[in-house]
Order: sequence, then C-alpha cells, then structure tokens
Amino acid sequence: IGRASRRRIPEIVEPCGKIRRRRDDILTTIRLGHSNARIEAFNNKIKVTIRMAHGFRDTDNLIAMIKLRSAGPPIHLPTPIP
Repeated sequence: IGRASRRRIPEIVEPCGKIRRRRDDILTTIRLGHSNARIEAFNNKIKVTIRMAHGFRDTDNLIAMIKLRSAGPPIHLPTPIP
C-alpha cells in the first residue's frame, strides 16, 4: 500500500487511504470470519417481495408482506381445496 500510494497515481491513492483508515476493521472482519452475506440475502428477499407486490395500492400492505416473508418459521397460507 505504501509503495503504491507513493507513486501518486490517483486511482490508487484514494483506495490506499481508505484501506489505511479501515485497516483494524478489515483485519477484525477477516479474523472473526464475518461477512455481509446475511444482510445481502435479506436485501434480496425484500427486493423480490417488492417485485411480487407490484400491484399493491397501499405501502402498508407491502410492509406487511415483507414482515410476513421475513418471519422466522415458514408460514403456509391456506389454499383452496380443488
């Protein structure tokens, strides 16, 4: 990082500064093995729900659908018997 930033290449200097500032956080994340996979999965679930709820007239219904889909155990809604 030091050698790269001393070259004064603008595309390298800025990321090197960010890495230096967040060095402790980066090393802690690597050591603990954490990732943002769960947050990304939850974000994807919300986006899919928004696409599914395209025709909803009220945002409260959309929020209720997100809460229903994000609940712990799977909830199976009743379906008509043929």
